[in-house]
Amino acid sequence: MKQNRRKGISLSMVLYQFRDMIGNPYIHIFGVGLPLLMGLLISNVAAQEVTSDLVGMICTTIYLGIGVLIPMASILMGYAVSYAQELDKGIPQRMQLFGLSEGYLLTNRIVAELIYIAGVFILYFVVGNIFLELNSPTASGVILYIVCILVLSMIFFALAHGIASICRKFGKTYCVSMILYFIIMILGGMMGVQYEALPKVLQTVAKLLPVTYINRDFYTIWIGETYNFSPMIQSYLFFGAFAGIVLFIGLKKKPVTV
Repeated sequence: MKQNRRKGISLSMVLYQFRDMIGNPYIHIFGVGLPLLMGLLISNVAAQEVTSDLVGMICTTIYLGIGVLIPMASILMGYAVSYAQELDKGIPQRMQLFGLSEGYLLTNRIVAELIYIAGVFILYFVVGNIFLELNSPTASGVILYIVCILVLSMIFFALAHGIASICRKFGKTYCVSMILYFIIMILGGMMGVQYEALPKVLQTVAKLLPVTYINRDFYTIWIGETYNFSPMIQSYLFFGAFAGIVLFIGLKKKPVTV
């Protein structure tokens, strides 16, 4: 007898996925604690090295860039290793026996991830405004930052799902996602090496990462000044295509029931 396949978004499934996600302490440590600590620490250190009239610009620039670590840690690493563990235990396959298709599970997981990311960013900026001298944004700056983080989070989700589907084991998935995590941090300028200081070859690669533009240029957008979006959009298209290819390979590696 053919089973009914549940589709769309379900509150109960979103809550289930959300509880499953927040039960991973790694996500809270690296997706919440680390960005807050780095954002406050690096901003305070940098603020001591500049004149008072530049403090707001420096702190805001750094804090906006460090914020990218939230979806990177929570989704690129957190979701990847969590899903790899589920695959290793055969959990998604067993859930499909009860009519819960992979498409249904993924849709609800994405919603749960985005709710979590939104909550963490609210906390992140509340704390930042309390302890740092952050410059106020324009309405367009806030909206564009939200859009950029939202799209980047979904790209990270596709990449994480693809990596986990290919590796299928916690150890392999953790290794690959960790390597990508640090490569993106280094090339994006979040490890103390600025874009201008990178070798020409690495600068070419860095230009293909949206993180580079958020970390380096987003302050201009934040305060509403004129900005050429073409390079940033191109980086999103490239990185999205790369994540799409990884996801396609991962989905081809195992049967998918939708």
